[in-house]
Amino acid sequence: MTRTPDPCPDEATLVGLRAAVPAARREPALGYAAVEAWEAENGVTLPEPYRSFIAEVSNGSAPGPRDAGLQPLGQLPACWAGGEPRRPDAMFPLEDEWIWEDDESVEHDEDDQDARIDAVFSHGSIVLCAQDTRAFWLLVTTGPQRGRVWLVADVGASPAPDGEPAGFAQWIQRRRAGDDGWG
Repeated sequence: MTRTPDPCPDEATLVGLRAAVPAARREPALGYAAVEAWEAENGVTLPEPYRSFIAEVSNGSAPGPRDAGLQPLGQLPACWAGGEPRRPDAMFPLEDEWIWEDDESVEHDEDDQDARIDAVFSHGSIVLCAQDTRAFWLLVTTGPQRGRVWLVADVGASPAPDGEPAGFAQWIQRRRAGDDGWG
């Protein structure tokens, strides 16, 4: 692992993270020792404030009225259809939105998915939750987009929301507020 942990978030950020997931929906937090063990096993240091969130607040959440809940660290939604194994330590391949459905360079063969698309789904990120059965919120763990949340779907990938960069704290606060497009 080549990265050292980012500075821990300030108390105001942690208060906001705690408020974003009601206590009744929280799964038990992992603690820093378990987070560090996962990071060592996967060759990546998780970005803050997500790292502190799963260590101190909640490692996932039960489904709520507007969403499917947050996935525990390293777990995938039941509807996940990604092809190759997850590689959170591999370089996340995008810096800008890519709508592959409209990209003529992509092989749209039903039998064989384009390797570039597989990499978007499986490299340099963890799955935060399912938006629906064909779209997923990912937190990027490597590269220039590290710490940003992306929406990856069957038609393309985009930084959240609507192409505007957002980190985990912004993303989860907007989910709590129920802003359109955030699940």
